[in-house]
Amino acid sequence: MTRLIVAAGGGGDAVAAAMLDAALYGDEDDHAVILTYAWDRLLIDPIPGPRGPDSFTGLEPVTPAVWSVPADARPIPPAGSTLPRLAAELPHTFALIDPRHGAEGITRQLEELVGHFDPTSIDLLDVGGDILARGNEPTLKSPLADALTLAACCQVNAPVRLLVAGPGLDGELPLDEVRGLLGSLVHRFTAENTEPVSSVLEWHPSEATGMLAATARGVRGICEVRDAGLPIPLTDDGPTVHEVDLDDALSRNELARAILSTATLDEVEALSREVCGYSEIDYERNKAAWLKDQPAVKLDPDTVLSQLHELEDEARSRGVSHTTFRHLAEVLHLSGSQRDDLRRLLISDRPEQYTAPLWRIV
Repeated sequence: MTRLIVAAGGGGDAVAAAMLDAALYGDEDDHAVILTYAWDRLLIDPIPGPRGPDSFTGLEPVTPAVWSVPADARPIPPAGSTLPRLAAELPHTFALIDPRHGAEGITRQLEELVGHFDPTSIDLLDVGGDILARGNEPTLKSPLADALTLAACCQVNAPVRLLVAGPGLDGELPLDEVRGLLGSLVHRFTAENTEPVSSVLEWHPSEATGMLAATARGVRGICEVRDAGLPIPLTDDGPTVHEVDLDDALSRNELARAILSTATLDEVEALSREVCGYSEIDYERNKAAWLKDQPAVKLDPDTVLSQLHELEDEARSRGVSHTTFRHLAEVLHLSGSQRDDLRRLLISDRPEQYTAPLWRIV
């Protein structure tokens, strides 16, 4: 008895998949296989784009095209990945999406997993709802990963249920637009549902899944995220999970339709530039090159706490109630590797403002 959950965008979607599996099937001894990208952007991994199996040591074969990432696997430097730590802290099997062979390659991976496990269910899970984007929305920033998994899931010879958790929390599509595309309510996360991943939320960099957990714990307000300080409403819609018709999603998603027959990641990128006007991996390449030229900033506690007062005053004037540690690290010009040090400093100085995993503006 195996369940298969495809984390549509990787990263935080994999954590949300573990949370959903525990919430829906917590009394069962078996745990879902989670198929996910190793794509932690530049917060964890300094190399642009997703990692393939050749970027790791210690992977374990599942099928000819699929490898799992056990706790003792390691990314080959300078690559980085959160997957081995996820495997160490969660009871699920994390299988690696290999996007190097385009949508055709991921479809083959899915078909092999279906043949190997004969899963009782297959869910494609996206946090936020950008998998429902057409491709030309001005707020859309990262459509590629979701479009690839959607294209593959629509071609596999097995029933797949598309689920959207935390509508609007990824900041890619406006909440009102996502809300109008959702189908039936599958689940509403509670504070209790976040407990199985609570330790992961302490260190994992995903902002969308962090806000998903926060709203499940009752947090409401406005949260600023990313380097640009995008405001995300934390509402009663936040902790919900809805089903969406898979074919309807494909009909909306122009990029997913365009890449259905792609056999390489380069093809996918080229079509993303054509359909959306950009490739998010190009953005990562440009940012990685820029970061190389930036001087290292020392995390000085007195300086950071002084700057934090100013940042909080400005945020409060904009009606902001919460922010993420990723956002704080960005605006304080700290590196992704300093985010955890920043979190520990702030929590030790003002523990009352830590609304796990967010920082509360007072």
